[in-house]
Amino acid sequence: MIPRTLFSSDHELFRDSVRKFLEQEAVPFHEQWEERGYVDRELWSKAGAAGMLCSHLPEEYGGMGADFLYSAIVIEEISRRGLSGIGFSLHSDIVAPYILHYGSEALKRKYLPKLASGEMISAIAMTEPGAGSDLQGVKTTAVQDGDEYVINGSKTFITNGYLADLVIVVAKTDPKAGAKGISLFLVEAGTPGFDKGKRLKKVGMKAQDTSELFFQNVRVPRENLLGQAGQGFVYLMQELPQERLTVAVAGLAAAEAALHWTLDYTRERQAFGRAIADFQTTRHKLAELATQVQVGRVFVDRCLELHLQGKLDVATAAMLKYWSTDLQCQVIDECVQLHGGYGYMWEYPIARAWADARVQRIYAGTNEIMKEIISRSL
Repeated sequence: MIPRTLFSSDHELFRDSVRKFLEQEAVPFHEQWEERGYVDRELWSKAGAAGMLCSHLPEEYGGMGADFLYSAIVIEEISRRGLSGIGFSLHSDIVAPYILHYGSEALKRKYLPKLASGEMISAIAMTEPGAGSDLQGVKTTAVQDGDEYVINGSKTFITNGYLADLVIVVAKTDPKAGAKGISLFLVEAGTPGFDKGKRLKKVGMKAQDTSELFFQNVRVPRENLLGQAGQGFVYLMQELPQERLTVAVAGLAAAEAALHWTLDYTRERQAFGRAIADFQTTRHKLAELATQVQVGRVFVDRCLELHLQGKLDVATAAMLKYWSTDLQCQVIDECVQLHGGYGYMWEYPIARAWADARVQRIYAGTNEIMKEIISRSL
């Protein structure tokens, strides 16, 4: 296989510490978290103490000032173990950057250290019952009233929504202005009028606390506006390439794990007096999967390099997101087939990975939207 050259010895030391942390603090408990519908809150504070949250933040805000590869390592190791309930990446690599890049100094100092330590868990509320990939279609409003904004609306499918202490809310400050009327606000849990709905029962990612959020005359100070009013859509577009990169990093790591599990299974499982891996049809299918995963690895790693250089453009990120998640689903589906009936049993990691994978082609912008973005750049 083509060796990876992205990571330094310091990165690999960090990877070892992440592996040990997850094996000790998450793997033994993930099944009960799936049954319950959310992970232990204590996991977040432990992860913060281990430097696994918001590592990219400057030290003055509680981070390590590390490069994005540290985030990629956390994403990969979580994904390889099928720990789909852990929403660290959305918290660290999606929410925190909005506050870092667009928040006032007061907001940065108030919230970022708490995100880095795991004292506060964060979420971003984009999707609504009637608006998914089309962010311009959001109906939630934020009306200025003196030194406050009054927010009304509802959100759904919100990752980390049940445990969240702090939510970025996408709302319309000028409903008639289309994309130019969207703004972003920070809203703390416990604010009067802000209620969390039920935890949503999903096909996969059962330990991920996805929920509905409701805002009824929620008042937040004007200072909780991120950046400038009406610039929210621009901010979202600027940050989405990194979000889509995180989805791809997770997807490729999951595909690699699935291939590894399947190689082990087909070597051990007997049929007609010999290992399944000894049949030519199995060997050729495994060869195809290994090749596809290798191609995906090179593509993901090249995009990681471009992102480190600040050169990952919107269209390339869209290509990466759609192609890698399609690949993830194809590879895992073939791996389920090679497991036979056991591949459909929840106790086997390949079955859970198969259920978890499907949503990757939907969130962070559906793959159909990714193709539309790509086509516009041609």
